[in-house]
Amino acid sequence: MNKGKMVLSSFSTILRMASGQKGFLLSRQSSDRRNQTEMLFWLVTDDQPVCLVIEGEQPVFFVETAAFKQAETLLNHAQITFSLRHLELTTFHHQRVTALYFNTVDSSQRARRLLSSESLPIYEADIRLHDRYLMERFSYGALEFMGEPIQRQGFLEYRHARIRPAHYVPSFRVISLDVECSARGELYSIGLYGENISTVIMIGEPSADEKPSADEKPSAYKKPSTDNHSEGIDILWVADERALLEALAVQVAQYDPDLFIGWNVINFDFRLLLKRATLHRMSLKLGRGLQSASWRERNSDAGEGYVLIPGRMVIDGIDALKSATWHFESFSLESVARELLGKGKAINDVSNRMSEITHDFHHNKQKLAKYNLEDCRLVTEIFEKTRLLDFLRLRSELTGLELDRIGGFVQAFTNLYLPKLHRTGYVAPNLPDDGGLASPGGYVMDSVPGLYSNVLVLDFKSLYPSIIRTFKIDPLGLVEGLKDPDHAIPGFKGAVFSRERHFLPEIITQLWQQRDQAKAEKDSARSQAIKILMNSFYGVLGSGGCRFYDTRLASSITMRGHEIMQQTSRWVEEQGHQVIYGDTDSIFVLLDETLSPAEADEIGQSLAAVINDKWKSLLMTSYGLTSCLEMEYETHYRRFLMPTIRGSETGSKKRYAGLKVAKGNEELVCKGLETVRSDWTSIAREFQAELLRLTFAGRDPSAYILETVEAVRAGKKDDQLVYKKRLRRRLNDYVKNVPPQVRAARMADDQNRAAGKSLQYQNKGSVQYLITVNGPESVEYLNSPIDYDHYVAKQLKPIADGILPFVDMDFDQIITSQASLF
Repeated sequence: MNKGKMVLSSFSTILRMASGQKGFLLSRQSSDRRNQTEMLFWLVTDDQPVCLVIEGEQPVFFVETAAFKQAETLLNHAQITFSLRHLELTTFHHQRVTALYFNTVDSSQRARRLLSSESLPIYEADIRLHDRYLMERFSYGALEFMGEPIQRQGFLEYRHARIRPAHYVPSFRVISLDVECSARGELYSIGLYGENISTVIMIGEPSADEKPSADEKPSAYKKPSTDNHSEGIDILWVADERALLEALAVQVAQYDPDLFIGWNVINFDFRLLLKRATLHRMSLKLGRGLQSASWRERNSDAGEGYVLIPGRMVIDGIDALKSATWHFESFSLESVARELLGKGKAINDVSNRMSEITHDFHHNKQKLAKYNLEDCRLVTEIFEKTRLLDFLRLRSELTGLELDRIGGFVQAFTNLYLPKLHRTGYVAPNLPDDGGLASPGGYVMDSVPGLYSNVLVLDFKSLYPSIIRTFKIDPLGLVEGLKDPDHAIPGFKGAVFSRERHFLPEIITQLWQQRDQAKAEKDSARSQAIKILMNSFYGVLGSGGCRFYDTRLASSITMRGHEIMQQTSRWVEEQGHQVIYGDTDSIFVLLDETLSPAEADEIGQSLAAVINDKWKSLLMTSYGLTSCLEMEYETHYRRFLMPTIRGSETGSKKRYAGLKVAKGNEELVCKGLETVRSDWTSIAREFQAELLRLTFAGRDPSAYILETVEAVRAGKKDDQLVYKKRLRRRLNDYVKNVPPQVRAARMADDQNRAAGKSLQYQNKGSVQYLITVNGPESVEYLNSPIDYDHYVAKQLKPIADGILPFVDMDFDQIITSQASLF
């Protein structure tokens, strides 16, 4: 018997089918095989990896029944086989539809293209077979499954599988991968790090004192070394690049990870590995059952794609952090590790990393191995620190999104909403032909600029989700409300919403309850996943990329928000307080400057309670609705600055600073100012923060201003004058508008070319530069004196001019008065 295809005993089969097994979905795909569809679902289980195989499911989409005869004629003429069912389903415009079923994915896609080319109204033709299969069974993330098991090499395959929703928390087997290479992409080494693995596969031979014994093979020699962490690094020495790739496949098969993690690991590391494998005319067998990995283009112009590894998944740390709404000045591994972990890469010169890597490969492979593995270790620690895998798992449980999915809010909404919609007798609409009309944005009040004492911030807890819950804003609710407008809830732009028939308010209510429970249990990952999902619903309904888009939906949320914020401000002012600013869901309330922090807190709590009671009363009286609006007292600023728009007397928006009081401690908070913007130098950010502290403390900042200007001009602050800017396009794409960072990058690459070095800035990236008397120059090729007057005029003066007028001072006068003393 072939052991790789050994069939388990019939008793075991019956037992598994009867009891069902649980697992967590890693990946899903559908394709055609032997003239029928085949879906593969890879799962993590407590026992061993599982691949569910489901054959013969038919792709389906819908055509308006009135156009069915025309569709039938076209399909028959094109010899596309299909079957049909006349269903009790209609469009949002109440047109009956007929379901068309196809034997293969290919025939379904050909039919879609054909009918679309003839402008026939078809619906839901863009939903992938495996996505529809999962969502219609309300199966997200965790599954219970049954079927006929067959033991394969390294995994269990289930034929004729069936699934249903389940609760199951997986334990992922994770490996962090990092590749080191030359500037031309020639591989040097591959680092692998995880629980019970700490290995670097390195091309070359060990040094003289590490030579293998006579009975060992030099091209496959492993010997532990020791790094500064007192942990062993297993170095697996190989003869050449082909052997490196073969050794990687062996290591992966032995360790058998569910997930690969890394930093830009998809579009750099795995893309490079697959490219080098193709160069050697070999397949990279990294999948389960020694199946080959493959590359798929997502955006060829941007050089982006994704890697398919059967039975495993690759998660990029940068994309995962962004999905979890983490923000950093730079998403480089060095920068993120410094901020989160307090440590960085194991290399001396980060700015000239490639040269040092190449040098170490030829002269100090032990050092390169340490650097390679440390990158792997940093990624692992970042994932652990931020609980990224917990976040991604919970997001998948809530929405059905793949673990590696970037964004995906439209797909998440569709997964949750579409199966419910079908059960009420509707099919989903198509994407808007015009791409969607713009809906009003959030409410932003004109600010009252000034330097204040005792400012409170009151905000509505999850305002937009609360509006959806309260006013029953929902795609189905809109359709049903328009059928009986006299008994519906009024919205905006002609919208009315059914009081009884809707789904989104209940979906949000359930998520809200789960989030409250998560916060009570201090489960930050679950709380964050739910928060992001709830807050995405407004954006989805207002996006032309969503099939449920309707400007009446999004407008009924934002315009209701405007109404709520304006009415709330009037009620606050009726209580005898001035509202100096409002933004989306927050209002800023000015109190008497003589009040103590305790008295301010008491007023804040009282105002929140008053506002909540007023909304409950008004909504029940006016609409017969139970209010889900919840205003909270958020912050007390002992001192607060609302600046003007630069060069104007008009109050700014989304820009302010304050000295926050919390539990007896004070904290400087800046929103939208230079202290939190990466396009300003560190000297500007430091200067602004200190000026604010001095101003809030009531101290004269003149001496500090003069001291800073003098230090800049004396060259004592040179390390703080560096600009850091991203190149968002390829260097050659900048033609008409050539900003300073591009000029600096071009000059640097010109000098790299002249020196025979690799070009660093041709394909996006970021550049660090200074402004010199001869213009912008990169930090690695600084040839001219720094233009200190530029930094005083363009970095320090604008900062000072935004603060000093509020204390009747002027930057130029301070500088001039100092000069007049000499």
